[in-house]
Amino acid sequence: MERRRQEAESLPFHECILAAARAVGRGASVLCALLGAVGLSGWISGIAVLKGALPGGTPAMRPNTAVALLAVGLSLFLAARGPMTRQTTAVARGAAGLAALIGGLTLLEYVTGTGLGIDQLLFRDDSVRLMTGAPGRVAPSVAAALTLAGAASLGLSMRRLPAWAGQISGLSVLGLGLLRLYGLAYHAPEMERFGAYMALPTALALVLAGIAAFLARPDEGLAGLLMKAGIMSPLGRRLVATNLIVPLLLGWAVLAGQDAGLYGGRLGTALLVWGHVTVFTVVVFVTLPVGRRVELAHARAEWQVRQNELLQAFMDHTPATVFITDLDGRFLAVNSRFEENTCLSYEQVLGRRAEDVLPVDLARHMSSDDFGTRVRDTAVQREERLLLPIGPRDVLTTLFPLTDPTDTPYAVCGVVIDVTERVAAQREVQRSHQRFRALLESAPDATLITDGDGSIVMANAQVQRLFGHRPDDLVGTNVADLVPGARRRRHSALLSAYLRRRDPQPIVLDRDLYGLHRDGVEFPVEVSVSTLQDEQEAVMFMAVRDITERRQSEAERAGRYEQQRRIAYTLQHSLMGEPPRLPHLSSAHRYLASVQDPGVGGDWFDIIPLDAHRTGIVIGDVMGRGLEAAAVMGQLRAASHALARTGIPPSRLMTGLDAFVGDLADQLVTCVYLVIDQEAHEVTLCSAGHMPVIARPPDGPAHRLPAPVGVPLGVNELSGAAVPFEETTQPLLPGSTVALYTDGLVERPGTDIEVQIDVLTRTLDGVLKDAPTDPDTLDATAAHLVGSLIPDTATHDDDVTLLLLGLPAPQQ
Repeated sequence: MERRRQEAESLPFHECILAAARAVGRGASVLCALLGAVGLSGWISGIAVLKGALPGGTPAMRPNTAVALLAVGLSLFLAARGPMTRQTTAVARGAAGLAALIGGLTLLEYVTGTGLGIDQLLFRDDSVRLMTGAPGRVAPSVAAALTLAGAASLGLSMRRLPAWAGQISGLSVLGLGLLRLYGLAYHAPEMERFGAYMALPTALALVLAGIAAFLARPDEGLAGLLMKAGIMSPLGRRLVATNLIVPLLLGWAVLAGQDAGLYGGRLGTALLVWGHVTVFTVVVFVTLPVGRRVELAHARAEWQVRQNELLQAFMDHTPATVFITDLDGRFLAVNSRFEENTCLSYEQVLGRRAEDVLPVDLARHMSSDDFGTRVRDTAVQREERLLLPIGPRDVLTTLFPLTDPTDTPYAVCGVVIDVTERVAAQREVQRSHQRFRALLESAPDATLITDGDGSIVMANAQVQRLFGHRPDDLVGTNVADLVPGARRRRHSALLSAYLRRRDPQPIVLDRDLYGLHRDGVEFPVEVSVSTLQDEQEAVMFMAVRDITERRQSEAERAGRYEQQRRIAYTLQHSLMGEPPRLPHLSSAHRYLASVQDPGVGGDWFDIIPLDAHRTGIVIGDVMGRGLEAAAVMGQLRAASHALARTGIPPSRLMTGLDAFVGDLADQLVTCVYLVIDQEAHEVTLCSAGHMPVIARPPDGPAHRLPAPVGVPLGVNELSGAAVPFEETTQPLLPGSTVALYTDGLVERPGTDIEVQIDVLTRTLDGVLKDAPTDPDTLDATAAHLVGSLIPDTATHDDDVTLLLLGLPAPQQ
């Protein structure tokens, strides 16, 4: 009620008028800043026309004035734009402070008769005009207006300060600007003798600044009085408009008479008009509060009238039966639901007692006397089943006193709520609880229900078989008591972490969890945990199962798997072989099988001595995983080794391997073969769809060896068109390092493989910078590269092979 009364006292705004006022305020601030910016640009560029800021705007605007007007316009625009951030607030306040500082220091120069050095601070101005007394100095009226404008903008940017303070300052700035414009309009140069001299663009900018300051917060202060809805605010807006227009027209009329020779005194007329504007504006704002008080009084009266209507409407629309009686039991008001349930109209019961119009049992139930004298002090509530004209219903009746401001009861209000459905629902809840208990007891696992603190609130009969405790004995104890003492801290931490989840989902935990039997025996358990959020707290369901037999079976399977893994590793090692250690060619390698396979895969490499100065290097990758890929890999390794020992060029070796793979069913293989000639300091290579070879010369960065990339082995057989394999020869200086690898090292889901190859290249370059190519260095480098590109080798799902070759540096 109090909130509604306050809303009635606070007259609303017309949003369209507020929007228009804000738009005018922002536009005026932008124009003010624009005039200042044009004048300042004239001083910066030395263009006299721009110094006037307007076409024919002479005399020129002072530099300090231009800076201050630009700052004021910017500050007022930010203040009028709406909600301000911390950054915009700082900018607005800084700009306002700058304008106020310029105006204040200039006024101080006039008061003290000294020069503070600010007049010629920005630009040199040798002109001395009337009322300034010093070159480049701002006129006294302009200095005062700039000080007020800066203060107004600063106050408007501080939301904690009342808006009217800044608005009054804005009106003062508006008045000073209009004083100059009126003097110009009425051809009264004598205005300069009163310190009102200012350039025309300055006067116009001050008028705009005053308007912007007044409309920056149009829903507050003096502007808010003009923007309100109702009668007085539109009247005030009209008075202000009249105040600004009529005196100007009257002044022109007076001057027309003077020019006609009827009378003289231009100065008197100009001052008279300006005084009228000021007085009329004060009259408008003095009148507006009076009108607002009239509107508020009218609003309060309407609010009081509406209360009875709202109360009756509220009673009629509430689903409960509501009635109000005096202390003697006579009905003062009833709602429409009362009429429906009793089949009596409002007129039939108004002013009568319940026993006069209602059946005896119903009248007794609704009588405040039946509740005793307590009803005069506090509310009384009871629930029972009544036989109403519409049939038997379960009802909840509440009687409470209505008191006056002195807390003296003067009436009794009754609220009768039909709870028939709720009572039926409660009975259904009881039946549901019984069904839930039967379902809980039928669960095959020991089931515990705990509160959010882990205290057991319910348990089924299976807990006695599993833990040796009766279900009733566990109620009220903590679930951690069913865990071995040494493991309770971990189990409690797991439970707390699960409950801290924002939306805990059902989960099954069986890793390193143990239960404790009453006789002290520990046993591994699997716990299924889920939660149910009720109205007060989270309830946790825990189904506990003894998994001793499962653990034994898992241990047996793990032993068999380890045995198979050793066999697979032995097979892979035998297929791969051990690369020869050549005195003239250092090497290091790494092989990682996919975690999805028992230690075997399709990757292979081989180092094949050809003669005293030449060495063949082959690396390949059979598409697929597991034993099948390993079997194909073993055949290809043997075939490539045999072909290489014949000394054939790399391209012919690839052609032979392609024919070999074509004889295999549905196989694709990527491969690259290199022949390193250490006497000629060059390498010849041929690639069949394999990853690019990376080389790091001793005197430069690591880079990919340029080579044509052919199709994978087996593609020619599938496509039916033979694509020739091309080889290339590249220089390879002594002391160089060569890196060969399979795609498992650089291929990741969601990443660009080219980017990963660049990462491998940069990492290799960084590790081997200024490092020798001995076996130990290469081995450490291989370990670093695998660790950098595959951070978690335990979960990597592809075969990885890396081979590093180091050519000895020339003897010094």
